[in-house]
Amino acid sequence: MNKCVIIPDSFKGTLSSTQICEIIASKVKEFYPECEVIQIPVADGGEGTVDCFLHAMQADKVSVSVTGPYNEALDCYYARRDNIAIIEMAQAAGLPLVEKRKNPAITTTYGVGLMIKHAIENGCSDIIIGLGGSCTNDAGVGAACALGVKFYDKDGNAFLPTGNTLSKIVKIDTREAKSFLAHCTITAMCDIDNPMYGPNGAAYIYGPQKGADAEMVAELDYNLRRLSELIKANLGTDVSNLPGAGAAGAMGAGIVAFLGGSLKSGIHTILDLIKFEQLIENADLIFTGEGKIDSQSLRGKVVIGVAERAAKKNIPVVAVVGAIGEDAEKAYDRGVGAIFSINRAPVDFEISRFQSKENLAATIDSLLRFRRLCLMKQINNDQYMES
Repeated sequence: MNKCVIIPDSFKGTLSSTQICEIIASKVKEFYPECEVIQIPVADGGEGTVDCFLHAMQADKVSVSVTGPYNEALDCYYARRDNIAIIEMAQAAGLPLVEKRKNPAITTTYGVGLMIKHAIENGCSDIIIGLGGSCTNDAGVGAACALGVKFYDKDGNAFLPTGNTLSKIVKIDTREAKSFLAHCTITAMCDIDNPMYGPNGAAYIYGPQKGADAEMVAELDYNLRRLSELIKANLGTDVSNLPGAGAAGAMGAGIVAFLGGSLKSGIHTILDLIKFEQLIENADLIFTGEGKIDSQSLRGKVVIGVAERAAKKNIPVVAVVGAIGEDAEKAYDRGVGAIFSINRAPVDFEISRFQSKENLAATIDSLLRFRRLCLMKQINNDQYMES
């Protein structure tokens, strides 16, 4: 094997994508010491996204002081390459930041807006935002405020709304923000298709994990519905049925409505930025993977995104995963050549998670042994036919 590309998502709760890359690369080098190995750790929007871009694009790390979910001082960073900034919203509005203080009714994305503002003021014109892992349900109004959008109440006072006060907004003024963002493009990495509100919307689907009880969920959903109506009336933009509008506490809707941005698949955003087609040129094999491959994976997650593009160049793709779920075999129709689970014994996840490094290494070892065996068999057959 002359060239191998390794591009996995993380195995949540067990191994980071960087660790997976290192383990697979080490094994490949054992079998093929001269092989060119390209490692591309991936996180397609949530926690760890910026770190992956720092590695994959050799981007610069830019530190910035902003505010957190409760307006507390917070040090964050984003990745920069030329005029491109990659920002991870979870750094300023992520669920781990609130710990035991979960309350999506009053947390804000204001700090995310400050990160965007810093990037633009320092020369970035192409802003990529990873949506995922948020503790908020403010539809991105906090971030919009930081960028100049004005939200007014019935008394004509501008204020900073949060999830529980969205229904108090009666007027939205985006003129200042439009001027500030005039020469920028904003793209949000979004891999869910939940609408802004309703049974499958931001509040009902994701509110409980952020600390909302049934009563709060109903209130948050009502407020998002009211905001959606106001956005349509004030701004002429209908985000009510926009796929992905419900991402990150409905920040997907806010990116489009307030900032004039767009929503795009996380993995395809990454593959475009790193010029994936060029990286895999002449590759003999591609390793990808995720914690569990199932029907959700088929909706455009890392494995499928990688496999579909590799298939266009006829490069074989092996998916190495933690678990194989329902409908996983449908991935074979999307460019995946083979799927292997690293679990070597039928044990509970709470036990197997601590054996993930060893199990992954052993699985790759077996795969490479089998590949070498098949190649040797092919060589012997070719020699026999020639004789």
